[in-house]
Parts: sequence; structure tokens; C-alpha cells
Amino acid sequence: MITILCFALPLSGFVLSVISGAGIKFGGLIAIGVFSLLGFYMLRLALWNHRGEEIIRFRNDEISYIADYRYFRDGKKSIRRNEISYSVCPVGYEEENVGVLIISNGESEIASVVKMPRNNIEKLIELLENAG
Repeated sequence: MITILCFALPLSGFVLSVISGAGIKFGGLIAIGVFSLLGFYMLRLALWNHRGEEIIRFRNDEISYIADYRYFRDGKKSIRRNEISYSVCPVGYEEENVGVLIISNGESEIASVVKMPRNNIEKLIELLENAG
């Protein structure tokens, strides 16, 4: 709802200003720009929370990562598949015992943003290492 308002209110105010004969004001353009950026950020956040998923593809020569928001994709990254190591990076409070998966080849790394229980990540790492 807030996302829609961030786009609709400044735009409708701008249109009403033009229709009433007040003309185009610089402040109106600034408001449209600022609220459009805020609306885009809120849209991205809402899409990630409702439809977002991480796609990690393991190919013969590389591993690629994409953050998929359903309507657009972001965070594309790929690393060469030589001397790959997997690890857990703890996040949040210590008592939560959650972390994110880190995939590294020594030169660069792919860090997942999805928090998972550490024991689940450790099981996933074991599966990935056994898969080769």
C-alpha cells in the first residue's frame, strides 16, 4: 500500500497542479523523483519478501548466483569453479544460531542472503562437497 502511495500521490499532485493551471514546478519534479526512488525500493523489498528467491547454478566450469524478484533479477554474480570451498557465516544474534552460506574460490565469493539454521547449512555443505 505504501509502495503504491509513493508512486501515486506525487504523480497525482503533479497532474492536478498542471490541470489547475499552476504549471510545472521544480519542487514537484523533485518530489516525484524522490518518491519514485522510495517507491522502487519499497517495491523491491515487497517483491523479495513475497516472491523472492535465490538461484545458485552449479555448472561444470562456474557457479552463478542470481537474486530473482519474479519481475526482475538483481545481484548477478559468477565465480570460476576451481578450488571451491563452502563455509557458514554467522548472522544475527548468537542465540538464534543462524547463518548464511558462503561459496568461495579464493579470489571471489558468493554470499547467500537467506538466513538458515547453522545445522541445515552444515548439512547442505556436506551434500555439496560430496556431490563434487
